[in-house]
Amino acid sequence: MTHAAAERAGYTTLEARVRHRGGLTTRGLGLALAAATLVAVAALSVAVGTKSIPLGTVWDAIRTGGGTSEDARIVLDLRIPRTLIGLATGVALGLAGALMQALTRNPLADPGILGINAGAATAVVLGIRVLGVGTLTGYIWFAFAGAAGAFVVVYLLGTRGRSAASPERLALAGAAVGAALLAVTNAVALLDVTTFDRYRLWTVGSLSGRDLGVLWGVLPFIAVGTLLALLLGPSLNVIALGEDTARALGADLNRTRVLSAIAVTLLCGAATAAVGPIAFLGLAVPHIARMLVGPDQRWLLPYSLLFAPTLLLLADIIGRLVVRPGELQAGLVTAFLGAPVFLGVIMRRRIVPL
Repeated sequence: MTHAAAERAGYTTLEARVRHRGGLTTRGLGLALAAATLVAVAALSVAVGTKSIPLGTVWDAIRTGGGTSEDARIVLDLRIPRTLIGLATGVALGLAGALMQALTRNPLADPGILGINAGAATAVVLGIRVLGVGTLTGYIWFAFAGAAGAFVVVYLLGTRGRSAASPERLALAGAAVGAALLAVTNAVALLDVTTFDRYRLWTVGSLSGRDLGVLWGVLPFIAVGTLLALLLGPSLNVIALGEDTARALGADLNRTRVLSAIAVTLLCGAATAAVGPIAFLGLAVPHIARMLVGPDQRWLLPYSLLFAPTLLLLADIIGRLVVRPGELQAGLVTAFLGAPVFLGVIMRRRIVPL
């Protein structure tokens, strides 16, 4: 609540300032708690796995950065890289989901529901089949192209005509584009055994089997996308007031939309290229953050940045433990947990407005 609004509601200027500072303090403490929780979950991700390793061995491997035992190599070569990749891709997907919901003013927006994951997957499978791409670098560029193309097509279809984009129109456009791209992807993958073998390992959405080379390959794109997303918070707040009001306040709507689309493409393209499609994370996290801090993007984006990797790492930990000695991929766990959130948003989306 602004000072002026507080005074119109019957509060004095002093009371308004106290309430404003109290809100900042509460949100700041919440952000610190979210950061501490993320650190704890990341440590748990390194310590826990399909194989039980004593905590002392885990700590010694991290502290010394070496060791020749099998347990030390598991910690250094497998668990730490997958944890760092989970942190980076979680940040990317959480911010991308929040950006898309703010940009489209659509509470159902998410990289999966709006067809962005399907676009990236189609581009990757075509790259594998047509050009024989089999490296991370190749996946990244094809995933970027597919993600950007799908986002543009869905947005154009959702805003076609005189009426403004609505959540339902964008969701339907995303479902239609996603279904068409999925058909292309399946057709190409099933017609070639080599393509299918490469694609199936990528499309399940997993943090396992990735080394630090994967992280270094996508980190620059995620870093640029993250910085851009956080800088767009105030502009997205103005857009939330409506296009006419935003123009009256001097906002450059086209610039904000273009920069937001660039950020979404960088974040989704890098994350999807690194770990494959991860469903529902970008949808659920902004709604959880919005229930805690409201629609202010200056707070919503940092909270999403912390919540998403926390939930992704938790999903990865659950997947390692529930089917021991096997492993359930993180993308499957997030889909299982996120589907109820999606249904809840559809049925009760007016409770927490954008």
